[in-house]
Amino acid sequence: MTTLHLPESIAAYFSADRQNPDALARCFTAQATVKDEGRTHTGLDAIRAWKAAASAQYAYTTAPFALEQDNGHHIVSGRVTGNFPGSPVDLRYRFRLERGLIASLEITA
Repeated sequence: MTTLHLPESIAAYFSADRQNPDALARCFTAQATVKDEGRTHTGLDAIRAWKAAASAQYAYTTAPFALEQDNGHHIVSGRVTGNFPGSPVDLRYRFRLERGLIASLEITA
C-alpha cells in the first residue's frame, strides 16, 4: 500500500474531518469556500456549521487513497464509509491552498 504525502492542511482536514468541526475550520483561510452537495459555504463560521451538521446527521469515516495535482489544485480521492444511503462511496476533494491553508474545497462524487 502506498502512503499518501498530503500537504499539511489537507492532512489536518482529514484528521479532524468528523470528530472536531473547530479543528477542521482551522485548516481554512478566513474567507474560504466549501462546495458540497450543491451548496456553497463561505467563511469559517459557515464551514464549521456545515461540518457540524454533517457530523450530527451521519457517522462516517474517510480514507484518502489517491492524490493528483491539476492546475494548482490538489485532488484527493477518498472512500467514505458510514451510515448514510449508498455507503461506501468514493468522493473527490478538490483543494486550493493559500499560504498553507485551504482557500477552497469542492467535494464531488
